Amino acid sequence: MTTSADLNAATGGPREVVVQTHNLTKRYGSILVVSGVSLSVQRGEVYGFLGPNGAGKTTTLRMLLGLVRPTAGSAVVLGYTAGSPAGLARIGSMVETPALYPYLSGRDNLLVLAKQAGIPRPRVAAVLDTVGLAERSGDRFAGYSLGMKQRLGVAAALLKDPDLLILDEPTNGLDPLGLADMRALIRRLGDAGKAVLLSSHQLGEVQAICDRVGVIFRGRLVKEGTVRELRGATRLVIRATPLPRAEACLAELMGRSRVSVHEDEVHVDAGADAAARVSRELVNAGIDLWELRHDERSLEEVFLALSADDQQHAREDHAA
Repeated sequence: MTTSADLNAATGGPREVVVQTHNLTKRYGSILVVSGVSLSVQRGEVYGFLGPNGAGKTTTLRMLLGLVRPTAGSAVVLGYTAGSPAGLARIGSMVETPALYPYLSGRDNLLVLAKQAGIPRPRVAAVLDTVGLAERSGDRFAGYSLGMKQRLGVAAALLKDPDLLILDEPTNGLDPLGLADMRALIRRLGDAGKAVLLSSHQLGEVQAICDRVGVIFRGRLVKEGTVRELRGATRLVIRATPLPRAEACLAELMGRSRVSVHEDEVHVDAGADAAARVSRELVNAGIDLWELRHDERSLEEVFLALSADDQQHAREDHAA
């Protein structure tokens, strides 16, 4: 999939930074909830804020919206201090479960919000159609499933046609079809030039739609980069006999530093484009090739490794 980040890299042009935080910190008494978070979100990208429940994701988003005052650090959103009215006018957000009038229909809830914000009525029908709720828009909000409430919350966030969309766990409660539709919608928003900052604890969601990812544990941003950067180098995994000859052959072909043996497999640090050359060399050398596959660390593996590192650092800090 070609993302907006790939296109930006191809054109070589820098994009506008719409969210910039520097050492953003929040304490509640002696409890440190967010610790020195510095991140940036660019126009036209989908940025995934990834972390387990309780990691500080929602508190960070609330600080960006001016709903929570930071204890230390700073945040600039769309060129304004976080929470400034001028900035908020260009932001659409859904933080935690949407809180709308239970006795009103989905459409009437949006009409109330549109009237308060001075948004033309036709925009309501447009956003309902965008999130796939047009047919159920006359039903009362109280009767909506959790997934439908999430969709209506996103529709409300889109009413202002914002430059920045901040979404807290936007796919929570969606069935598989709704999940696919929401992912596609978020991806389209990024490709259309909007900035989307979404928090999630779902690795598959982040890997599927995000250009860049910030990983947060215990309030600390421990890693930031593209999905490809986080997943690291790719490799070829080969099962062949005899194994020592296969290792020696591949070391000569690819270089000793790129070849290693793990149990009954040879791992070669190379992309899928090297597979044909590797298989041809092994067969020509009279080596029986049983399996050759391209392997890349999943975001789940990266996440678990970062989690283990964070837990080790926490133990060391506690001991100190």
